[in-house]
Amino acid sequence: MLLSGRSTHQRVCDSSKCKSSRKPAPFRPIHRERGSVATRAGDEPSLGKSIDSAGAGRSIFSPGWLTQLNMLWGGKSNVPVANAKPDDIKELLGGALFKALYKWMLESGPIYLLPTGPVSSFLVISDPAAAKHVLRGTDNPQRNVYNKGLVAEVSQFLFGKGFAVGGGEEWKARRKAVGPSLHRAYLEVMLDRVFGSSALFAAEKLREAAAAGRPVNMEGIFSQLTLDIIGKAVFNYDFNSLTSDSPIIQAVYTALKETETRATDLLPLWKFPALAWLIPRQRKALEAVELIRRTTNDLIRKCKEMVDEEERRAASAAAESGQDYMNASDPSVLRFLIAAREEVDSLQLRDDLLSMLVAGHETTGSALTWTLYLLVNNPDKMTKAVAEIDSVLGSRPAPSMAQYGQLRYLMRCVNESMRLYPHPPVLLRRAMVPDELPGGFQVPVGQDVMISVYNIHHSPAVWEDPESFIPERFGPLDGPVPNEQNTDFRYIPFSGGPRKCIGDQFALMEAVVALAVLLKQFSFEMVPGHQVGMTTGATIHTTNGLYMHVRERQQQQPAAAEAGEKQVAAVA
Repeated sequence: MLLSGRSTHQRVCDSSKCKSSRKPAPFRPIHRERGSVATRAGDEPSLGKSIDSAGAGRSIFSPGWLTQLNMLWGGKSNVPVANAKPDDIKELLGGALFKALYKWMLESGPIYLLPTGPVSSFLVISDPAAAKHVLRGTDNPQRNVYNKGLVAEVSQFLFGKGFAVGGGEEWKARRKAVGPSLHRAYLEVMLDRVFGSSALFAAEKLREAAAAGRPVNMEGIFSQLTLDIIGKAVFNYDFNSLTSDSPIIQAVYTALKETETRATDLLPLWKFPALAWLIPRQRKALEAVELIRRTTNDLIRKCKEMVDEEERRAASAAAESGQDYMNASDPSVLRFLIAAREEVDSLQLRDDLLSMLVAGHETTGSALTWTLYLLVNNPDKMTKAVAEIDSVLGSRPAPSMAQYGQLRYLMRCVNESMRLYPHPPVLLRRAMVPDELPGGFQVPVGQDVMISVYNIHHSPAVWEDPESFIPERFGPLDGPVPNEQNTDFRYIPFSGGPRKCIGDQFALMEAVVALAVLLKQFSFEMVPGHQVGMTTGATIHTTNGLYMHVRERQQQQPAAAEAGEKQVAAVA
């Protein structure tokens, strides 16, 4: 059912206070009676108590001013308009945008217009049925209604013609070329050679910090770890960022932050290339992109020099035998694409690989950060996760492929973390033809659409006790891993439809293995008084880092391992 209009949702059940003994079906929407939530809109989410309160920004380009002009000049619409206030300017101009979007959802309903100019606006969608309609209608041969639109425009300076933002026939060709490189044999090799070994190297860095008794910024560690992993997986290159600071990390963050800023820029001067180098923020972003592209080009050149006729014959033989091609000494995506000898120019290859480098590093690093944050702040969940890790891994320092499949509770912890802190928190689309959403809302041609993944994942109309960290909410541990299909688009951390993230299995495997390695060896504790905060780039970052005390765990005795195994069985 699509909830619409200006009435609000009311959260009527909290796990600690709910009087009903009914257990909600994990994948069924929980519809609420509409009522007043006058105090709810101003509350911080229970998981975000350390979030900085939004300051009251003032500007002639305030949301309220734009709202009035938009309603006057923008024509009639059957969609509610967000009642934005000047105090919301901080979120709109580069802060935690998703916080303001959530507040307006509670005030205006799950579908509303957010004015961005006198005659321009975002159609904000926080309803699973409407999100499903839009995502399935993007680059779909049977119903091609939407494209990447604004997101392609604001990130073209970074991704170029890469498959992440491309569209139409060009996108289909690139997706078809890149997709086969992430086959199961490749993932097995990545787990065996890259995920575990990289996490073990990170563990050595944590051991040094633990011995010295100094706090560690785990967000920084995870960012370095995922860059090293994606470097090896995509380029067969070790950025070695865990040992020495890599400028690529800051460059990626700077470039992605610029894309988000451009998406909500009230004065889009970035559309005028001649002005870009005159604006410090944009100049810094362009310099960051130049560094990323230069690094990518160097890696492509080196790999091309290594691929000889023998390797091409091996690839051809594998193709004739129907097997997935993979070089034994270099299983990287780059080697796969070059050995395939596609008809693609170096610029296209660079943009495709750069898309994988940027997206794969940024998103998984954020997922690891927030999963650890949630586990540390929910000791009962941490106990269950660690008990499972000890039981499954035994004496192994890192999981095998078979053991990875047995880390089911840890997988649910990652799934739940990605519900609470989705990466990215919003998805952008643009209507190419007039459309009608479920519920009768009209979408004119050219309308920019913002699907708020954060709102859907936090909606009291969709999830029971949505602000709480409950890995068990996804049902039995031996059931399917939640995705957009088996939740009917109530859970879309990897998007959905034809443009769903191509690396979802890679990301989940990487995150689970890294957490298993680190939680087996260490215990973590928040630095007392440290305020974490939330802000957005392309993903949800902390504002002040995730600083923790790290301590080596004592070697578990057999009796303890047996107790842990029983505890995990009870959870299942």
